[in-house]
Amino acid sequence: FPLGHSFSAKYFKEKFEREHLSEWNYQNYPLATISELAPLLQTENLKGLNVTIPYKEAVLAYCEQIDAKAAAVGAVNTLVKTKEGWKGYNTDIIGIENSLLPLVRPHHQQALIFGTGGAAKAVAYVLRQIGVHFQFVSRKPGPQVISYSELLFNDLRSHKLWINTTPVGQAPNTEEVLPIDFSQIGEQHLLFDLIYNPSLTSFLKQGQLKGATILNGEQMLVEQAEAAFKI
Repeated sequence: FPLGHSFSAKYFKEKFEREHLSEWNYQNYPLATISELAPLLQTENLKGLNVTIPYKEAVLAYCEQIDAKAAAVGAVNTLVKTKEGWKGYNTDIIGIENSLLPLVRPHHQQALIFGTGGAAKAVAYVLRQIGVHFQFVSRKPGPQVISYSELLFNDLRSHKLWINTTPVGQAPNTEEVLPIDFSQIGEQHLLFDLIYNPSLTSFLKQGQLKGATILNGEQMLVEQAEAAFKI
């Protein structure tokens, strides 16, 4: 909530048309609070749901079953109705693997993950699988999380993989930018922004100016959507 930025409904409408699935449709359900989910789950013809910011963690409480990878991440972005009830999956993992990993090079041994929500946890899961050390960064410090003000020049230089999992810079607030010293970026840096609207965020623009490799979230969106569709 809100869902004004989402283009999933358009994506699936076109997919259903291409595959001649005229009996199916995809709708957006912007929920002001997670408590609004319970009555929605009782909808008779509802077969599955995608879950986005800010409910990927809170939605676990509404699952009768949770896929092993989603449980390991601690976040769910896909719900499917089964005979035993609603089952939760995390297809962000597949989206991140298929979009980000082809760009990761041997010098990307350390990463900064901006944000600590469900998407950040999926990123962390993928990085663990390939042995990349990471540091969570957020506005509020906590266990295993440092604040933006605690970032040192050396952190920004040595951690050559930067991943934005926050909505900062997302349409319509495209001028917003994370409070980072972007002057520390070099050509060996890889900047990945999970935002896909706009395609070139303020975060990615800073990397582009410094000659870094940049990637937005569009391919991730497509990959996770296709995985959700198969489920």
